[in-house]
Amino acid sequence: MSGSLGVFFWGFLLAYGGLMYWLSPRTVTAGGFFNGEDSQGRSASPWLLTTSIFISWIFAKSVTNAANLGAEFGLVGGLAYATYWLSIPLCGLVIYRLRRRFAATSLVGFLTSNYGRAAALAFSAAILIRLFNEVWSNTAVVGGYYGEPGTAPFVISALLFTAVTLAYSMRGGLRSSILTDAAQAGIFVIALVCVLGLVLPQHSVAELTSTSSWTLNAGVDLLLVACLQLVSYPFHDPVLTDRGFISQEASMLRAFTVAGVLGFFAILAFSLIGVHADLTGIGASSNVPAALARSLGIGALLVMTIVMISAAGSTLDSTFSSLARLTGRELPALAGRDLGTRAVGLGMFAMAVFALLGNLPMLAGTDILKATTISGTMVMGLAPVFVLHGLVRPSALAFHLSFWTGLALGVALTLGWVPASWAIGDGKYALLLGTNLYGLLICTTLYLLAGRVNRQ
Repeated sequence: MSGSLGVFFWGFLLAYGGLMYWLSPRTVTAGGFFNGEDSQGRSASPWLLTTSIFISWIFAKSVTNAANLGAEFGLVGGLAYATYWLSIPLCGLVIYRLRRRFAATSLVGFLTSNYGRAAALAFSAAILIRLFNEVWSNTAVVGGYYGEPGTAPFVISALLFTAVTLAYSMRGGLRSSILTDAAQAGIFVIALVCVLGLVLPQHSVAELTSTSSWTLNAGVDLLLVACLQLVSYPFHDPVLTDRGFISQEASMLRAFTVAGVLGFFAILAFSLIGVHADLTGIGASSNVPAALARSLGIGALLVMTIVMISAAGSTLDSTFSSLARLTGRELPALAGRDLGTRAVGLGMFAMAVFALLGNLPMLAGTDILKATTISGTMVMGLAPVFVLHGLVRPSALAFHLSFWTGLALGVALTLGWVPASWAIGDGKYALLLGTNLYGLLICTTLYLLAGRVNRQ
């Protein structure tokens, strides 16, 4: 990328950062920085909350994964990945129940009250790992539109994108994230329609479905994995769960439901770009959207870049605001301390540290799909804790048996220690499917048994 074209692409990245900074209010109150309140102390409006949830979960890595899976498995692959978005309504329903029946004000606080501080600390550690993954997995996608992994343009653009996002995130915390999400959602939807308009008219419905095969070894195994993980996956993502406690319960539930349905169809639609790539001979790769955009010309590349930057920005600023809330407010509360006005400063410091350290895997090069499937397996033990809470007497033993068993199975899968006999089918994700099915059953059984023992 050189000459006036290069200036245009780099200029857009800077202009994007300037626009987001301008849209961000300088929030000085803890309520605005941590809870997204406006200058009058009011919660975010229902439509702002809905758009924020919708675009915050449209990660740059997610739309890339959707297209990659569409190219590899056809519509089945897109459906498999889109299914993760149905976890948003489920998460909203669970949080609604925890707030109404058990007076929960945050997931960390809920765990502290019901399962002990050690449980809350273990959960917080899982959250920190999740937030760490969100940094590199989104900045790497943006970098891929400016150069090949490891090259100077790739690294510089990823770091520049991180810097501009950090700047406006530190300006207003969660309030900045929610307000800029509205603009990012608009940019994303317009750009997505433009991209789909370039490729979909070239194919009939029959062609778009022709590359799919509804068998376990052709992507259905991943679809089943998603169905299993949707009962646990959302709870370790504070980008989502933090928004479950900042508005009235019924309004929150409606926002989660609408955002989840919209997200499902947006991801499924984007996967058709991968189907188009397969039909036109581009085929599967680690970054199908970028390869396709380059084949369609500079206009398509620009629109695709806009899609990715808006998606990555909405997720990265939410990551920073969730990190600030965790480090500035919830972890000190676990230690029995209220930092007062210093909480905002500590949150800003944590943002800056993660902006630096969180890009190390991007520099080293890592498969972005692993940020979803592996982490989703490791937290399978959270499902019974949140979904089944109240069926048996809560106890620290029940939490730890479920949580650490799920984590151990996720680590074992990563290291190749899960026996091949656990595989279901012979597809690419056969062992992942088996580990999630058997692991979820084991975690649930341990949780329920420990609860019954505690009752006695």
